[in-house]
Amino acid sequence: MQTGPRNLITDVSGLRVGNASDATVKTGVTVLVADQPFTAGLHVMGGAPGTRESDLLAPDKTVQQVDALVLSGGSAFGLDAASGVADALRTQGRGFAVGDQTVPIVPGAILFDLLNGGDKSWTENPYKHLGAAALAAARTDFDIGTQGAGFGATLATRKGGLGSASMLLPSGHTVGALVAVNALGDATVDDTHFWAAPFEIGDEFGGHGPAPSALTHLPPTKLASHNTNTTIAIVATDATLDQSQCTRMATAAHDGMARALVPSHTPMDGDLVFAVSTSDKPLINPVEDTLWLGHAAATCLARAIARAVYQATPHPGDTLPCYR
Repeated sequence: MQTGPRNLITDVSGLRVGNASDATVKTGVTVLVADQPFTAGLHVMGGAPGTRESDLLAPDKTVQQVDALVLSGGSAFGLDAASGVADALRTQGRGFAVGDQTVPIVPGAILFDLLNGGDKSWTENPYKHLGAAALAAARTDFDIGTQGAGFGATLATRKGGLGSASMLLPSGHTVGALVAVNALGDATVDDTHFWAAPFEIGDEFGGHGPAPSALTHLPPTKLASHNTNTTIAIVATDATLDQSQCTRMATAAHDGMARALVPSHTPMDGDLVFAVSTSDKPLINPVEDTLWLGHAAATCLARAIARAVYQATPHPGDTLPCYR
């Protein structure tokens, strides 16, 4: 397997990612945007999701493309981040035309980071501002770890974060993943080895290889403290997919979440995956290509989760240590 040149979701041509964070609140927002509207699907497997405009991503709905996707901290307050993105896109003339009005289509998802040691004593939540700031910061090169929607993220035993990874397929298509990791469970088997280790390319998260043995007891979780969870992700490709095919790729990508986080898809996690197609390269063999796109999406997501945790950095007031 081979990564793209950046090993980021922006190896899918046309995509840009922006992060905005608030170190005092210990939270942030991440925005995925493209030069043109893109096709998107969604699959949810967690028991406690929080979303905006997710219903319109079903294949039978009228709007087939979106202008941006938003990942945010803040629980339900974080849904305001998409409003900041939508307002900014409207000033750029971006959106779905309805008569003489333009309505940007900006689905979003949130994770719960309200009990991570940050100051949440706001009178007006910061997420609309953070959403606009993240959109303004959108670039092809961006930082991962303690950034954006992953800034205040935590796992059972250590800090979570924002991760990304990419892969080039023999068909000529590129697949990438972007994820904010804030799971009930953990990304590591022990103090060193990642659950995602069998899928690592090079030493992108330390090169330690798989754990010498699997757990023989129940894995650590946040159940003893607070159910402050959810892993939210985007997988993307330049392959030409319709909305139903994007939904299938999002469904397949959940395998990567289960490979990298133990336990995953719990009643207290809002685990979900958006899937994006920029439609730059047609499918050569639709059945075979979509199979490998799903496999690549799962593999990229597993790697991106481990990279998020590996790249996390310490900040004042943290309640948990970093992997490094």
